[in-house]
Amino acid sequence: MSESMSDTAPAARKSEGGIGETIVVILQALAIALVVRTFLFQPFNIPSGSMIPTLDIGDYLFVSKFSYGYSRYSFPLGFPPFQGRIFASAPRRGDVVVFKLPRDNETDYIKRVIGLPGDKIEMKKGRLYINDQEVPREPIKQVETDDLYGHYGPVPTYKETLPNGVVHRIIEIQGDEGFNDNAGPFLVPPNHYFMMGDNRDNSTDSRVPPDQGGVGYVPFENIEGRADLIFFSVDGAPAWEFWRWPWTLRANRLFKVVR
Repeated sequence: MSESMSDTAPAARKSEGGIGETIVVILQALAIALVVRTFLFQPFNIPSGSMIPTLDIGDYLFVSKFSYGYSRYSFPLGFPPFQGRIFASAPRRGDVVVFKLPRDNETDYIKRVIGLPGDKIEMKKGRLYINDQEVPREPIKQVETDDLYGHYGPVPTYKETLPNGVVHRIIEIQGDEGFNDNAGPFLVPPNHYFMMGDNRDNSTDSRVPPDQGGVGYVPFENIEGRADLIFFSVDGAPAWEFWRWPWTLRANRLFKVVR
């Protein structure tokens, strides 16, 4: 009887130890993931076409949380609820950023920083003006995408050069007579930013006031981070449907730097 107990006790202790070690490893992995997501990089997926051609529906991004420092919106559920930012660094004009929609402080939006605090922003017949200076653009090879009526085909595409030298592409699916192609002037308040989508005629952004369902000016505090890298991209299917990847995976977009 004593020999039987001595044979089984080490095995039981080994089994208990194995379970305990597994739980510790899982907890450590969760803690590391939480730290990475909170302080370093947050994954974000693109649900709409407002940033075409830079970002497409089905792109999955890494958003760097440390680029502009941290506010309450950098942390899960907005906790701890402090005001302002710590380790703050201001966004550059042309950065693509994720932010909390100011009118509800809950919904995540992604747009490009066009106006800095104190800037005057205006749209005239589809042309962007910053501080009364027209932003140069030139036509380039047309992008193919859906227009507002669901028709797929080539649309007017331009290379736009912002005052600080940042070059990016925009599309004008309604030409220069879109709904928000004549808007402003807008005077960006202190500590706020003016955001626009690269799909100029299909973006509800800072050109649309909050009481009309738009974004309005975005407080610095609401900015969560900068979009840096596309790490995954699928077309027309959820990412978890891995059996469809041979047909839906957009390999040419993997590990593409966001500019």
